[in-house]
Amino acid sequence: MARVEPVVGRPAAVADLGAERVLLVADVHAGIEVGLRYERGVELDSHAGKRRERLVELLETTDADRLVVLGDLAHRIGAPDGAEREELDRLIETVLDRVPMTLVEGNHDGGVAEAFADDIDVIPPTGGVLASDGDDGDDRDDAGRVGVLHGHTWPNPALLDVDVICMGHEHPQVRLADAVGGSRTKRAWLRGGIDPVAFLGDSDGDAAEAASDPSTSTPPPELVVFPAFNERSGGTWVNVEGQSFLSPFLPAALPSADAYLLDGTRLGDYRRV
Repeated sequence: MARVEPVVGRPAAVADLGAERVLLVADVHAGIEVGLRYERGVELDSHAGKRRERLVELLETTDADRLVVLGDLAHRIGAPDGAEREELDRLIETVLDRVPMTLVEGNHDGGVAEAFADDIDVIPPTGGVLASDGDDGDDRDDAGRVGVLHGHTWPNPALLDVDVICMGHEHPQVRLADAVGGSRTKRAWLRGGIDPVAFLGDSDGDAAEAASDPSTSTPPPELVVFPAFNERSGGTWVNVEGQSFLSPFLPAALPSADAYLLDGTRLGDYRRV
């Protein structure tokens, strides 16, 4: 069974695909400071160098063979230019000096995928499967098969034929209250068994029904919703009643899921935190 293990204290995880060890992150939002300046008139010092250094540190400490970004590598929608393009150029060059890089195309990445198509591998927005060398995609018991998507659109039904599906887009956070009425927000992971019917919606009813058939010998995959790599990108307060999710299949596709803080603390059912 494929394993996806978070890196303690970091918004990143490692997947062992057998022949390849993959570092996964979501929602880097390179150039966010430029976007915030134009979108909201907010002036912030650029953290471009810090983001790049954190990625390099993670690649080195996890001994990864590849970096996979689960969408929204860039912040501003459209072809990158100016300071954002400079950050992307340096970040991608720095990563490629060490390991290959794969981008799962997110809703902010249309221009990025096109601009860097010659340098990085691109997986379409509906998602794809990361497989170990020699895997033909027919054996669910293979030790190295992980589904990946960004999460802003309905997914490829083939993702249901893996053990673990990893996604970004949602930027999950939990709002924690203290004894004196104050509160703070923390980035969080969501992990739980998937509801195939809700996950696919109307995109492929036959595949969803087949995956949810109790007579089958294999359970539906686990869904792992990644915290945003970029600490400035905000997020969905998953434990606040009435908070709207961004993904079209959430929260319905996660009928039961636990929230975890970046330090590994298990908070239990995210709805009851």
